[in-house]
Amino acid sequence: MKSIMNIAGAGWRSLALGLTAMLAAGLAAPLHAAPPGDLPFGAYDPGGDFTNDTNVQIEHLFLPWEDVNLPSLFDADAYAVKRNRALLVTIEPWTWSRSERNTPQHLRQGIFDGSYDENMRRICEVLNTLQSPVTVRWAHEMDDDNGQFIWAGWEPETYISAYRRMIDVCREAAPQARYMWSPTGEEGMEAYYPGDDYADVVGISVFGYQPWDQDHYDRDRTFEDIMAPRYERAATFDKPVVVAELAYSGQQAYVDMWENTVRNVGDRYPQLVGVVYFNYPEVYNWPEGFGRPDWRVHHRVLE
Repeated sequence: MKSIMNIAGAGWRSLALGLTAMLAAGLAAPLHAAPPGDLPFGAYDPGGDFTNDTNVQIEHLFLPWEDVNLPSLFDADAYAVKRNRALLVTIEPWTWSRSERNTPQHLRQGIFDGSYDENMRRICEVLNTLQSPVTVRWAHEMDDDNGQFIWAGWEPETYISAYRRMIDVCREAAPQARYMWSPTGEEGMEAYYPGDDYADVVGISVFGYQPWDQDHYDRDRTFEDIMAPRYERAATFDKPVVVAELAYSGQQAYVDMWENTVRNVGDRYPQLVGVVYFNYPEVYNWPEGFGRPDWRVHHRVLE
């Protein structure tokens, strides 16, 4: 069995605000069990479905670096410590409010003229005080230019320079944190690799949506159908590999097929050290009218 310490020691999604609300309310979260298997498992779980599951070893947080409630990180840390979980913290370089700041041009200019150094520093200074092992994941899925992220689809050299600058800022403030470079895993992802000194672990994303599979492939794709080529690309960097975002939705048999394989990988992926479930509805429309799949564990089975 792979040890979670491979992730936590190499350093390590629940939304901090969601955790704060749940803790403040003192609510007993609904129970859900991690998928069967021995691969370390984590979750972005703002609804608290995995609150009482001792098999969950990684707590995933998403933070914008503007308009962020930094004290909520202490609540998230206390939640993780109580459950013996490490933290994976995805820092998204934008604001969740509607703003002219949410443009690629504004973001690039602000990164390179130093305007965003303080945003990154303030978050990382707090991360440095937490008790949980922390891994920072900044500006993920940069290789997938589908219009969702204002930091995706840049010229590789520009992205790499921006990534290195922000990791340097964070390292100064949080020297004990580890860093995850996290493309989607598509062909060409290697062009965005920032170098061995800037990636302690490589993350990829794996989403299975049965209606999409049936429309585009005339069959149900398996976890391995999507995982295998992305893993092979990620493994070339000789770093630990994590599925930083994992989700699946479809009819019961489809969900069961995925559920029974995502942690039962045997020796096929020797560098794979964890999978992290995205337990939340999709936040961005899939192309071609496929809408926003609901990945939550109690909603992902389609009629």
